Amino acid sequence: MDLMRNSFKKAIAEGRVQIGLWSSLCSNIGAEVVADAGFDWILLDGEHSPNDVPSTMSQLQALVGGTASPIVRPAWNDAVMIKRILDVGAQSILVPYVQNADEAQRAVAAVRYPPAGIRGVAASTRANHYGRVNNYLKLADSEICLLVQVETRSALGELEAIAKVAGVNGVFIGPSDLAASLGHIGNPAHPEVQAALEDAVKRLKAVGTPAGILTLNEEEARRYIGWGYTFVAVGSDIGLLGRGADVLAKKFKT
Repeated sequence: MDLMRNSFKKAIAEGRVQIGLWSSLCSNIGAEVVADAGFDWILLDGEHSPNDVPSTMSQLQALVGGTASPIVRPAWNDAVMIKRILDVGAQSILVPYVQNADEAQRAVAAVRYPPAGIRGVAASTRANHYGRVNNYLKLADSEICLLVQVETRSALGELEAIAKVAGVNGVFIGPSDLAASLGHIGNPAHPEVQAALEDAVKRLKAVGTPAGILTLNEEEARRYIGWGYTFVAVGSDIGLLGRGADVLAKKFKT
């Protein structure tokens, strides 16, 4: 059996815009519902959602055969967490709160097998189809996509150094935390924040690193794509469910 190719990694490396959905429901049924919606990627969130490894694995199983490549965000830049997520089959990882090149290098080490990294070796996991993938240990690193999240004023100052770390395949700019760091908590639309977001993508383009971002606002999403962001999440499963429920209830209750 051959190792599955990472279509998301290939697409962003080629500069093809990838439209995504944030998933925080921690539900394999929810993941299955959105799997065939037409998104290019779906982010399974383990930082701000109560996902654990078993629930993440069930959602990865539900996404098989859908249009979207799964990306998993662990709670922290922690090699043990990342190892377990990789072993259950994730090929794309978004590591939150990376502040400098040293922390980016730690993330790279966590997703790579020795001697390039420190990922623990297991002979039979879901990632290698329980031992059936030919040469998995030698090929796995080439198909893993590592994204790191920059979300503070301090990290923005280290942006080029982070982006240039070998093994970092993309940088995700976190608008909400960045807004808080810049003194505009709850207001990522503030002109200072928007200027920082535009400057960040310009700087990432200059060093040849794909940039990603999340917004629930269609106008913002189209603006970010126009600025040059390559992988853009344009909504969330919680938002779709919550707003849809609100609209339907209001039709009959007012």
